[in-house]
Amino acid sequence: MFDLDRKGKFALLSIFSNTLLIIFKVVAGILSGSVSIISEAIHSAMDLVASIVAFLSVRGSAKPADKDHPYGHGKIENISGVVEGVLILIAAGMIVVEAAKKLFEPADIEQAFIAIAVMLTAALVNFFVSKKLYQVAKEEDSMALEADALHLKTDVYTSLGVGFGILLIKITGFVVLDSIVAILVALLIIKEAHELCKNALEHLIDVRLTDDEEKEIDEIIKKVMGIYVNQLSDYHKLKTRKAGNKRHIDFHITLNPDLTVKEAHDIVGCLKKEINSKFSNCRVNVHIDPDKNQK
Repeated sequence: MFDLDRKGKFALLSIFSNTLLIIFKVVAGILSGSVSIISEAIHSAMDLVASIVAFLSVRGSAKPADKDHPYGHGKIENISGVVEGVLILIAAGMIVVEAAKKLFEPADIEQAFIAIAVMLTAALVNFFVSKKLYQVAKEEDSMALEADALHLKTDVYTSLGVGFGILLIKITGFVVLDSIVAILVALLIIKEAHELCKNALEHLIDVRLTDDEEKEIDEIIKKVMGIYVNQLSDYHKLKTRKAGNKRHIDFHITLNPDLTVKEAHDIVGCLKKEINSKFSNCRVNVHIDPDKNQK
């Protein structure tokens, strides 16, 4: 059995929960004849594929840097986010096609109690699993787990919507509501896919860190400048990016040209230590420029 880190274990939990829910939803969909429940089963099937992608990506991104990948494998998680977004769009398309067919040929809902019970159970399970995934994703700074949690969070809303829709059908007798709810489910899924792809693609094209993060870096550097008042006079050309959960921070500092190599090295070491104490999984590169105003 292969060893799993914390991210891998929770990605595996998502696989197991999605598999179980697919079985329940397919059975409930067949018994009830509800297209909205079948659409939910399709949604969960795509969630399962996405969970598998997330599991493989967190394992791949955990590989250490090597000769061919000196900056590590972190962007595997960003790529998986795009793949998961595309899978969600496919699921939404399948749901719309199926719902459109039933819109003109609505069928009565059978075994409504079982159908509603399954949807509520699915919503409850996904609520707790997605909540835990979000927590771990934040703590581990994992885009793959965050994407997986987003899938399941959407599943909570869609499952509740389908369950409520079936209840309305039984109360009102308005059978066409089943297809309408299924299409609304698809629209929610499309919105989810858009947000996921946008977030993943931003990191693939090396978008900078957030304003808040760069502000914190600025404060750390200025704090160190206050310690080395007569030695470190300026910093400039700050560049940041993120690959997976790894932050890359590059900037130039202006030092007194009379400093020894050791003194310059100590200042750079202090900067790196302070930044790494604030940001986990951080790679800091500092370029030294001589202060031309000091001779």
